[in-house]
Amino acid sequence: MEKYLVIHGPNLNLLGIREPEVYGRMTLKEINENLLREAAKNNVKLDIIQSNTEGEIIDLLHNANDMHGIIINPAAYTHYSVAIHDAIKAISNPVIEVHLSNIHNREDFRKKSVTAAACIGQISGFGFYSYILALHALIHHNQS
Repeated sequence: MEKYLVIHGPNLNLLGIREPEVYGRMTLKEINENLLREAAKNNVKLDIIQSNTEGEIIDLLHNANDMHGIIINPAAYTHYSVAIHDAIKAISNPVIEVHLSNIHNREDFRKKSVTAAACIGQISGFGFYSYILALHALIHHNQS
């Protein structure tokens, strides 16, 4: 059975209460439940982790050798973490970057992703469904 890692970055533990007009009212727990249901439908397994710490996210990437792919929402680290970019580049797993909001339609500092260039793709702007799309994209990528 294929196994995928989902990494939620900083402040995503506050979903549902943090700027719901931007990020929606769905909580992280609800997003994870939706992801797990979709994974079960597609006969894949998910490990899901949320971290507010850059170093922990890097360690998760480094230790994901047994994963068939990774979905990452680096959150604020998207815009400045060369360290996460380098960690993604250093591993062989396919990685897709996701965002709940359309980062290209936000403040200027949010429009640039330094981490996306290390990924096989980026999905943003579809709320929680960005994660579902990324899961399907990874499954498809691995079947190609």
